[in-house]
Amino acid sequence: MVVVGGGYGGVTAARYLKLADPRLEVVLIHRDREYLSCPGSNEVIAGMQPAVRLVRRYEQLTRRYGVRTLCGEATGLDADRRIVTLGDRSSLPFDRAILSPGVAFRWSAWEGYGEEASRRCPHAWQAGAQTELLRKQLRSLRPGGTVMIVAPPNPYRCPPGPYERAGLMAFYLKRHNPRAKVLILDTKTQFSKQALFLHGWNELYPGMVEWIPASSEGEVERIDADRRIVYSEFGEHRADVLNVIPPQKAGSIAEVAGLTDKSGWCPVDPRSFASTLAPDIHIIGDACIAAPMPKSAFAANSHAKVCAHAVAALLAGRDPGPPSLINHCYSFLAPEYAISITGVYEYSPGEGGLVAAATGETPMDADRKTEARQARAWQKNFQADVFG
Repeated sequence: MVVVGGGYGGVTAARYLKLADPRLEVVLIHRDREYLSCPGSNEVIAGMQPAVRLVRRYEQLTRRYGVRTLCGEATGLDADRRIVTLGDRSSLPFDRAILSPGVAFRWSAWEGYGEEASRRCPHAWQAGAQTELLRKQLRSLRPGGTVMIVAPPNPYRCPPGPYERAGLMAFYLKRHNPRAKVLILDTKTQFSKQALFLHGWNELYPGMVEWIPASSEGEVERIDADRRIVYSEFGEHRADVLNVIPPQKAGSIAEVAGLTDKSGWCPVDPRSFASTLAPDIHIIGDACIAAPMPKSAFAANSHAKVCAHAVAALLAGRDPGPPSLINHCYSFLAPEYAISITGVYEYSPGEGGLVAAATGETPMDADRKTEARQARAWQKNFQADVFG
């Protein structure tokens, strides 16, 4: 078995394959020697934790579970020949492969904003140098200046992420630059946990955070990264710090391997997460189409467990049976103020896909400090479940 992708989905899949059947030979291909977690990166930007807290390592996978790890970039995948090709031109054969390639950006979606422009107006939607750049820009914001976040259209990685970021930026600015403002220029008319975020911003940072929906400004038309101006159908907005989160698609290896459809994402059978375009390839995490589940680290972890169980069963000649999946997402608005959303998803034969069996959000009158403590405990336990 070959697993491609060293993030939350891929690592969980590799670990749970070995738990499902210790006899399996499992190789995890990860691009970097250390993984930098996107969950938690908004807290780094706001100064709530140091960047080192985002580092995840792979040693436990080998030491405790017998997963072979290989640092390299998967540049090609031949589904017919069952071979993964690496950047150094070496290759690995497989019986079945699991891909968890994450997301890539649609750099041509907005005129004026491409990879080069992101070095001036960071997206910070992949942890690392971009996180640090946005953190530094926030700290150097002129007194009374404006930070603008351009939120992408659905679907994209971590639906509540731009709004958590806005709240945590306001947390930092309230203490260090109290006349500053955070503006969210949204390409949507609604967003995840909207009522809870709006209530929290008003409670904690009155007048500091403003959300402008697409119904007010229309589509984003172009971006001037040098002058930090965003032009929409009905006007233009200037910022001192411009954080542009571009539209997204499945990670590049999925596209190269011909596993994406016209949407740019990977269609799968959610009973096993097998590709509908290449049934011996399973695709999990942000890259796959698993609506109504959102694209999140917790969802990737849930996909991976179902997929690992299904693959072990299929290799043994058994029917894996219908899956049940869960997603739970915490968002911080301050160190002691958190909100959350939960969804339980089941396979519906009639629908031919997943349906939401149950959903819920933090009640408006809930204790936000308790929710924050639970969020911290979840972060610790979730990291242990994935990386050991």
